Amino acid sequence: MLILGIDPGTAVTGYGVVRVGPQPTLVECGVIRTKADRPLPERLRDISEGVRELIARHQPGAMAVEDVFYARNVRTTIVLGHARGVILLAGAEAGLPIHEYPPAEIKKAIVGTGSATKTQVQFMVTKLLR
Repeated sequence: MLILGIDPGTAVTGYGVVRVGPQPTLVECGVIRTKADRPLPERLRDISEGVRELIARHQPGAMAVEDVFYARNVRTTIVLGHARGVILLAGAEAGLPIHEYPPAEIKKAIVGTGSATKTQVQFMVTKLLR
């Protein structure tokens, strides 16, 4: 089974497609980028289209999405919520089971500590997926 994992963002939405099995295998990873000078509705459309295209291309059996984290800036948190919304909608419309995980839980599962840095997470993902 393939799982589509998504790290939401309005400027950069990261994704990875992983084949589960005795040894998880990376199928594809990358980012969906939006242009900062574009209005938010257009950026959300671009994110939605990117996720829909990934779902159509890979036909994953499930989707995992990073849950909301609370930024210091309330506006940042709200805008991130919009991005998560279009991602969740794309998955729901495709009929995928969607699993949401808090950032600290993801970091703990991958690195061993919920306070891991992005660099530590990147290092461990590279090691785990070769």
